[in-house]
Amino acid sequence: MRADWMRKEIAVIGLARSGRAVATLLARTGNEVYASDAGDTPELQQTRAALTHEGIAVQVGGHDVDRVAHASLVVVSPGVPPDVPPLRAARAAGVEVVSEVEIALRFLPNLRYIAITGTNGKTTTTALAAHLLQALERRAVAAGNIGMPLSEIALSRTPPEWAALELSSFQLHDTPSVRPDVGVLTNVSPNHLDRYASVDAYYADKKLLFRNASPTSRWVTNADDATVQSLAADAAGIQCRFSIAQRADAWFDARRDLLSVLGCDVLPRGELQLLGDHNVANALAATLAVMLADVAHREPAACLALGHGLRTFRGLEHRIEVVGDRAGVRWINDSKSTNVASTLVALRGMTRPTVLLLGGRHKGEPYTALEPELRRTVKAVVAYGEAAPRIARDLNGILTVEQGGSDFAKVIALARTLAVPGDTVLLSPACSSYDMFDNYEERGRIFKEKVRAL
Repeated sequence: MRADWMRKEIAVIGLARSGRAVATLLARTGNEVYASDAGDTPELQQTRAALTHEGIAVQVGGHDVDRVAHASLVVVSPGVPPDVPPLRAARAAGVEVVSEVEIALRFLPNLRYIAITGTNGKTTTTALAAHLLQALERRAVAAGNIGMPLSEIALSRTPPEWAALELSSFQLHDTPSVRPDVGVLTNVSPNHLDRYASVDAYYADKKLLFRNASPTSRWVTNADDATVQSLAADAAGIQCRFSIAQRADAWFDARRDLLSVLGCDVLPRGELQLLGDHNVANALAATLAVMLADVAHREPAACLALGHGLRTFRGLEHRIEVVGDRAGVRWINDSKSTNVASTLVALRGMTRPTVLLLGGRHKGEPYTALEPELRRTVKAVVAYGEAAPRIARDLNGILTVEQGGSDFAKVIALARTLAVPGDTVLLSPACSSYDMFDNYEERGRIFKEKVRAL
């Protein structure tokens, strides 16, 4: 920790899991901490009690803006918008604002890590990278935006030697010291336009993955994404590419039906237990990153272990997750698809007539970009939540759009009436969940509960 950050009280804004973890870490290392959250839920009250026990001054239901402006440092959770009053006050007062990841990295000087970012696929790629490191008998965890805050690892008595670290654009913006052993950029497409002034501003934050690039840096980028190649073009270091369409450092050899990485035939495609070409790309990216991370990971025995790791990996919850069949209708939970590009990827994997559940809180993207896949496989759209009128406006004339309101039970019942045996009902919302749920996990969990009760 820099000395000037510790001379006065440190403010932590946002008390979800990462905020709670970093506040605890700072307090246990001798810092004075003020932590606040605009919400006031039973969960936050429990957090308040736990942090107060750590000697932290905690406020829920609002922020003391003047107190934040007089802090020596502000640590912000990734879910907090950049224009909220406490952050505006901090910046106006010249107080530096950093992420929870920035603090945790400073308490983990010996941690080796693969940093993964991108618009879509980064969570699966992160989980895969951690799984592959474990297959190589490394002590490794998946952390960051994937769910486990890096500060929780810093609080451990025996931190792992490796981490696969998922980083959102918001975390990259506020993590100036990010310097991974290997950095991965999976793909980019317009996203978070509810929080960014432009697509270019969003892409600029993604490019911050390369902010500390040096001649010894190692990068993994998507050869099939021209924007990714543009963002990475001037990054110093060794850049290796993955592709599902052409020969590359890691590529899908369609003729032989093999995933090939750095000359190693890792796995036949049929043995990868993940649906869709996008998951082939995720597997290639994760394997290439792990092999680049250490020369020992490129030995023949390591290649065999990596193949076994890919073979034993199962898909993640809320990501094109088959919930089950009910009366001949397949129900799929893809609640993690919170942007249009991600929903487009999910639709490309559908092989049956599909009833698509779209909705939530609008993020600034037009839904018309879904048109080619809607025409190919979707028989009806059920639009729900705050975004329903916008979805109907964008898609009427392309196909039938039914508005389901904001009662999720009624949304699922409506989908059930529209589907017939042989169809699929796909929850792939293309929106955030915050109008009706605490997060996309809760949305997916409730979807699965209601489907299993049918």
